[in-house]
Amino acid sequence: MKKDYPVPAGYLERETEVKKSRFIARVAPVSSRDEVKDWLDQAHKDHPDARHICWAYQIGRPGSAAEAAMNDDGEPSGTAGKPILNVIQHKDMGDVLVMVIRYFGGIKLGAGGLVRAYAGAAESVLSSVDRVVQRSMDAAVVTMSFADEQPLRHWCETNDAVVESIEYGSAVTARLLVPTDRGEQFRGFCDAQKLDYRFDR
Repeated sequence: MKKDYPVPAGYLERETEVKKSRFIARVAPVSSRDEVKDWLDQAHKDHPDARHICWAYQIGRPGSAAEAAMNDDGEPSGTAGKPILNVIQHKDMGDVLVMVIRYFGGIKLGAGGLVRAYAGAAESVLSSVDRVVQRSMDAAVVTMSFADEQPLRHWCETNDAVVESIEYGSAVTARLLVPTDRGEQFRGFCDAQKLDYRFDR
């Protein structure tokens, strides 16, 4: 069973101030590196005079993200991107980008102060954003003849199922992710096609 996981419902912005430095935190849902780049480009257009635009993201399931990255954008190493990513991971949220735009207020914060400020900015926006849950999926294994592969692929395409892998031997073995709410239709299809299937629990 692939458990549901929360993702941001949409874009949100929150601003905090620490010793006259402004920290503008933005959160956005992302599912690819290209989307991350688009959001960062937009932040640079919106705030061309900002001293730093630091960020972190993770794509995929919290705890086993397919991809994660962070950037200090000129702040001392480990004082911006990492604290932001730590807050994202603590919030148990996937497919999420957090950017923190800093306008320097003239007072140096020191490494510890920067870590607290960036983590606090990320916390403020992630605590405020609404969450939605990714669709629940069940893992299934189907064993079939070569002739049955195309009908199965077609069923998957029309029912939002994902073909994770196909192995060819004396028979064809497919590993699938089937939307939980399509389980009965999947069973009906397999029974009608006389396919050998099981759900991995």
